Amino acid sequence: MEVVNALGRRKTAIARIYVTEGNGKIVVNKRDYKEYFPTSMLQYVIEQPFNLTDTAGKYDIKVNLTGGGIKGQAEALRLAVSRALIKIDPEYRGVLKENGLLRRDPRMVERKKPGQPKARKKFQFSKR
Repeated sequence: MEVVNALGRRKTAIARIYVTEGNGKIVVNKRDYKEYFPTSMLQYVIEQPFNLTDTAGKYDIKVNLTGGGIKGQAEALRLAVSRALIKIDPEYRGVLKENGLLRRDPRMVERKKPGQPKARKKFQFSKR
């Protein structure tokens, strides 16, 4: 099997991944993913596509993560892994789709408007 690459995004986080056959090693920005994502909840988010498709421990993944916070990065990585698994075997599409792992979450931070302190908050109105 050659190298399969995929891209995942969430908020401002971008995950570029390279998947090869191996023994389940996931390297994020040259560190082990359990060191990069210390909480078990974030580790579960990353492992979700593998657990649903019974491919845990079959592929090595090298990840370049940029932007966003730690949760956004974890969810961007989950989307990238799901997309890569579909490139490897299109049979996985059904189970990943019904669990909502193929949808890119479109929610982004609203921009700050001029003449306001935040995106929607207004300065206090003074009549006099």
